[in-house]
Amino acid sequence: MSRIHPNAEASRRRLLLRDAPGGAAESADSASAAACYTVWMRSSMGFQGTDGFSVYDAGGALAFRVDNYSRRRKIFAGELTLMDGHGAPLLSLRPQIISMHDQWNCYKVPEEGQAKRARSQQLFSMRKCSVLQGNREAEVYMSSPACSTTATTTTTSPASDPAPPPGPQAPSFWIEGCFRRRSCKIRRGVDGQEVARIARKKAGPGKAPLTLGDDVFSLVVQPDVDCAVIMALVVVLDRICWRPYTPLICSS
Repeated sequence: MSRIHPNAEASRRRLLLRDAPGGAAESADSASAAACYTVWMRSSMGFQGTDGFSVYDAGGALAFRVDNYSRRRKIFAGELTLMDGHGAPLLSLRPQIISMHDQWNCYKVPEEGQAKRARSQQLFSMRKCSVLQGNREAEVYMSSPACSTTATTTTTSPASDPAPPPGPQAPSFWIEGCFRRRSCKIRRGVDGQEVARIARKKAGPGKAPLTLGDDVFSLVVQPDVDCAVIMALVVVLDRICWRPYTPLICSS
């Protein structure tokens, strides 16, 4: 069976190649290529019955994680924190309790001494689409129009409120397809260009690959797109496409 957890040997070889002569050029080439991740919907803490997200890069290193993740209804769920592989908080995801479209808001984790819920730190809002909107799962409204160009929201100063005003307004991003089937694309609102894709994870020999279960899937993020923001969208997608969760029970 293929490994899902980090491949330490592969990560070590990649670091050696990066430090070798010519490794800098190879690193530049890899930066211009799409980033491929394996998303495992289990907490990296590894306790029995825990839920969450563990996201591994192409080298098998833990890139992002969400621990102690709750699948309770959003009124009880509270705040979710997206962390990097070392456990440093990156983004905070909070449900909007009063919302007809199951809206979630994303905030930058405030620095020490800043107000926890400072409006200036809000990055985007994401809401579920109506069944009348065809095959769209959700729409995303960024804090600033400049953010939606490349989705590099962690380096752009956002506006005070990302929520769209009354009346028609094009979303910054929209999700096409079906997340529950692990088959969807994240497209940029201004031109419809694909910035990320979610697909079923396949493993095994090339001629007869084995399709893994729904709790493991692939995420491909295009170059110059903020991977942390895309991963935050994936976490919110899992919440607004909610279904009951059965924790993993270990047999004795």
